[in-house]
Amino acid sequence: MSNTHIDLNKRHSEKPEFSPERMAQVKELMNRLPEGKHKSALIRILHMAEEDFGGWLSIETMDYVAEILNIQPIEVYEVATFYTMFNLDPVGKYVFEVCRTGPCMLVGSDQIIEYIENKLDIKVGQTTSDGMFTLKTAECLGACGYAPMLQCGKKYHEHLTKERVDEIINTYRSGQVPN
Repeated sequence: MSNTHIDLNKRHSEKPEFSPERMAQVKELMNRLPEGKHKSALIRILHMAEEDFGGWLSIETMDYVAEILNIQPIEVYEVATFYTMFNLDPVGKYVFEVCRTGPCMLVGSDQIIEYIENKLDIKVGQTTSDGMFTLKTAECLGACGYAPMLQCGKKYHEHLTKERVDEIINTYRSGQVPN
């Protein structure tokens, strides 16, 4: 999946709005910053928006964040499209991000990516038909000594083999999300 463009046809069905509790967190975060510097909270607020609005950032969501921060929507789009950690398309319940940088590639990350593609019958950037898994690649997840590896949520899965990938998929498919 390439985060280089925004598909204007991908939209949420209704206008996003933070809950009063979440908006209180947003305001508290913004209040830590000097007036006129609220844009510094953008990345954290985008993470909050992803958490609250289905795991991805629609145009409406990014426009809503721009409105909250009193910045231009393009300023939000620039950040959301630059960082691969943000999803600009709907994603599955579990997002597998496989590191594809040099150290991981040297020990087989390309073969692991290909194996996952075949196992789940999807390509990088796609989601399984049951909505369970999305496969993405990432640039360095900071676990070079444990390569090849993938991240799902906050959990790292290291020293990947085909057998280990099968175990990981079965674990998530069964709903037993590892800590």
